[in-house]
Amino acid sequence: MIIDKQKSEPLIKCSKRIFIGIIGMFSAFFLCPSTCKWYTIVEKPSITGEEQVGLFLQKKRGYMMLTEEKEFFEWYLEYRLIKDRPGLLGDLASILGMLNINIRTINGVQTNTRGMLLSTDDNDKIEALRSLLLKVSNIEINKLRPPTMLDRLAVRHGRYIERDAEDKKTFRFIRDELGILVDFLGELFKKEGHQLIGIRGMPRVGKTESMIAASVSSNKRWTFISSTLLRQTVRSSLTVDEMTANHVYLIDGIVSTMRSTERHHSLLREIMAFPATKVIEHPDIFARETEYKLSDFHYIIELRHHPDEEITYELINTRSFNDFEMT
Repeated sequence: MIIDKQKSEPLIKCSKRIFIGIIGMFSAFFLCPSTCKWYTIVEKPSITGEEQVGLFLQKKRGYMMLTEEKEFFEWYLEYRLIKDRPGLLGDLASILGMLNINIRTINGVQTNTRGMLLSTDDNDKIEALRSLLLKVSNIEINKLRPPTMLDRLAVRHGRYIERDAEDKKTFRFIRDELGILVDFLGELFKKEGHQLIGIRGMPRVGKTESMIAASVSSNKRWTFISSTLLRQTVRSSLTVDEMTANHVYLIDGIVSTMRSTERHHSLLREIMAFPATKVIEHPDIFARETEYKLSDFHYIIELRHHPDEEITYELINTRSFNDFEMT
């Protein structure tokens, strides 16, 4: 049989490579068996502090790799469009990409204004970004800071929540914005410890329903201390399971102060001193009839059917609260 050397040379080379590979594999197993074992990833205890830097040692098939878990910081960037030219957002995204800054969320938050939630592993990159954006003539930076709760909600819903110009703890909503209100209350309910929140609004506008929905959204249990949602409720005691910091206590300021008993007042004082979230409908009546003041409230929510609706309590004296028995 005649063998063509030119055709057989590639075959011989390939066979040699396979043979060398097999010899190398067997040598590794017999000479250094410890390097060829399978190891699971071992997580060392995190370094103490808020940095939570984790060191991982991975040893797998003959190599070792030491990796460090990076900590990422969130920032909020808001800028106004001076000239909305084509490709502007792409240019901005390119700058962020070159700095290795990630865009987590982007949305318009006002007319000609965009908001971004960013994340980076190095805060010095944010200062570099600030210096670069100050040189861009097509945009004007409004905010570049760690995000607040209101910043997150603005990017999520595409608008800022209306806030009273004089009293910064007062926020205004209309009935068509119940979704934003539930998100806002849900974020407040997630906070630990004592919180006192007041909700103003005329009957049948959705105050109590919003409080219940926000409690569910924040994974908190809700308990009525006083209410007129289905029928008039006036509690004079609570069970042990109902006295936990994971509860949101819902109080009708009119019912608790003008239709209740001394036992209810005693429970109310106990609840007010308890380190948990309390939400009080009709806070003005509650402050007028008790020793508490409006300055004791951390947040005041105003809910209206339409922006021009006036919230008044004149019907309380003229109709014996009949119009305030439905939320």
